[in-house]
Amino acid sequence: MPGDILKKRKIAVLGARSVGKSSLVVQFIENHFVEGYYPTIESTFSKSINYKGVEYDCDIIDTAGQDEYSILNSKHAIGIHGYVLVYSVTSRNSFNMIEIVYDKLVNFCGMSQIPCVIVGAKTDLQQSRNRQVAPDEGEKLASVKHAAWVETSAKNNVNVGKVFELCLAEIEKRAPGAGAEPPAGRCIIM
Repeated sequence: MPGDILKKRKIAVLGARSVGKSSLVVQFIENHFVEGYYPTIESTFSKSINYKGVEYDCDIIDTAGQDEYSILNSKHAIGIHGYVLVYSVTSRNSFNMIEIVYDKLVNFCGMSQIPCVIVGAKTDLQQSRNRQVAPDEGEKLASVKHAAWVETSAKNNVNVGKVFELCLAEIEKRAPGAGAEPPAGRCIIM
């Protein structure tokens, strides 16, 4: 059925190295926490997500960590409906990267804003390490960028599902019509 195709959504998970992108995705997809850390090259996971009574077939792309010198690949813009931008609440540098990555994506897509959730990860470490990013800073950045915001702990499975529900909400909020292709699908790289 053609309607089924319209319910497919691609979500890219981006952020600095070691912020917990893979842990977040694996916790969401497989319901377990991965203790060890192996740098991700790139993996795509699929999961059906029910949002407002509609089933969405979501491809979640777990990307390699970005830094300010990373050239975002066009595959991070073409055909992507929404973005999950992850920083660690224990790393100021990873938080600063969010704005750089967001701005690169906006430029890539030729839009003023993109469907996006900004995620403060690793809240389970805030007691054992110094928290470097306060919740209100994350909220403020999200507000400025017209994005959703949430803090999570993949280890304790706190707000993990909410990340992807918020991302779908951001995608659908920007969709031109019910079930229509979101603006993020119109990125053109020349």
